[in-house]
Amino acid sequence: MAVQLNDQKKMPLLPLGKNGPMVSQFGLGTMTFGAETDGAEAFKQLDMFVDLGGTFIDTADVYSDGLSEKIIGKWGRQRGGMDDIILATKGRFSPPAGSHGASRRALVTCVNASLKRLQVEAIDVYFVHGWDRHTEIEETLATLGDLVSAGKIHNIAWSNVSGWQLQKIVSTAKANGFPMPVAVQPQYNLLDRGIELEVLPCCLEAGIALTPWSPLGGGWLSGKYGAKERPSGATRLGENPDRGVEAYDLRNTSRTHAILNLVGSIAKNHNRPLAHVALAWLNSRAGVACVLIGARNASQLQENLAAVDLILEPSEIKELSKVSSFELPPYPYGFLQDWSGVDIWKRLGT
Repeated sequence: MAVQLNDQKKMPLLPLGKNGPMVSQFGLGTMTFGAETDGAEAFKQLDMFVDLGGTFIDTADVYSDGLSEKIIGKWGRQRGGMDDIILATKGRFSPPAGSHGASRRALVTCVNASLKRLQVEAIDVYFVHGWDRHTEIEETLATLGDLVSAGKIHNIAWSNVSGWQLQKIVSTAKANGFPMPVAVQPQYNLLDRGIELEVLPCCLEAGIALTPWSPLGGGWLSGKYGAKERPSGATRLGENPDRGVEAYDLRNTSRTHAILNLVGSIAKNHNRPLAHVALAWLNSRAGVACVLIGARNASQLQENLAAVDLILEPSEIKELSKVSSFELPPYPYGFLQDWSGVDIWKRLGT
């Protein structure tokens, strides 16, 4: 079912947390650039995204060993700059030998290399791509603060952290006057709501926005995969059925298919693709500012961006939240809920 975003459906802008910039409701994830998506097709995606009101472009130094950043930098230079773009990249996993991690040496190396590949003077939102247990968080935050003061990055953010790690980042930043993160980038979708236990409440408490990755669960929530046949062909799981947290055998469960059945029913009522319903549910969640959409080609991107004007009925959101809910671990979450009489999910609208 092809649904396209037109000029009348341009994306609204939302604040990236309490202190961040305004960003488009959908962001362009560019992990495919330089891998499944060549330079010419990437340019098509970038042009289309901006033409349809998109402002937030997300990449990382590890995407195709820096090629994703180079493609974006070349595109930006050819169009005369990226002053109308909020540009985000990440560092942590891909500096030269001897500089691995989130140490001062590593982050300075990463940022300088990303600036060169992106052909910009400053990065709007710089994500630390994951926790570094070998580096004190004070060193990481002090370095990020120095990079902000030097004008090389404008805002800091984190990706792939647990609740206690995020709270330590927040507490350390407040205690020492270091920059506060404006965003956290986790996996979040109808199939994986684990961040709602600790990470999301911490974000809401601190005024930190979410920019979720894998909003369609690696293609599951677009209806690509069935219960009885392992995927094959030119899809993420077709090429690698054992792909990380999205692995076919890991997610091929009765819960997944109950969610997909309800998503399909609601999609049919709205005359929309399944992906639109999954994206609309995610856009309705507390704390979500910008959902990252990645695609192999421009037509796939355009169809998913057309979800921007779908607003689900409260009853539909409630149904989706119910079917995708998961059992609380007995301790401490179940114990605390029973003991305090406070519904642990209430603040999240589930």
